[in-house]
Amino acid sequence: MSQPRWAVVVPVKHLAAAKSRLRGALPGVPHEELALALAADTVLAVRACPAVGEVLVVTDDARVAAVARAAGARVLPDPPGAGLNAAFRHGAAAARGGWVAGITADLPALRPAELAAALAAAQKDPATRAFVADAPGSGTVLLAAPPGLPLDPRFGVGSAAAHAASGALPLTGDWPSLRRDVDTAADLAAAAALGLGPRTAALTARRPAGTPG
Repeated sequence: MSQPRWAVVVPVKHLAAAKSRLRGALPGVPHEELALALAADTVLAVRACPAVGEVLVVTDDARVAAVARAAGARVLPDPPGAGLNAAFRHGAAAARGGWVAGITADLPALRPAELAAALAAAQKDPATRAFVADAPGSGTVLLAAPPGLPLDPRFGVGSAAAHAASGALPLTGDWPSLRRDVDTAADLAAAAALGLGPRTAALTARRPAGTPG
């Protein structure tokens, strides 16, 4: 029997407001280009995952929307001023039924095979939501819900504990590229060690001469 395919929601802030702690992480590279690259590589990896049937990008940024559509994603407007969890709920509500997951837009090293393995792990209990914590363990990079259950996102500070308290099961597989979200320059270096997606890798290669690697 074939495995069900997933709808995956990827909210992306307006680039001017996205990833503020990364500002200046790549000298000579405009911040909005870096934020766009992180999101673009995340969407490309999700789209390439064989378990994923639909990618829904929730954004009001025209550049993000264009890149997402070019990658084959469906673009939805971001609910004005409502925040990240509202964006996840909005995308999940628009999914065409079945298994739904929400993923953060800052996973530039994401490997489609690791995402597929995490989604397969989530399907082992078809009555429960599940989540994957980030590398430090306090945040969340992936939240998954089976058919008939709301996604019920609790992203934000301490989201791993919040998702566990809401009844979601933690998934603990060996998925370093999935867990490696990027909020700081140190995170970006750690992601680079895993192997960046094409768009972010191209930006890191544009360092001005004399800039430390």
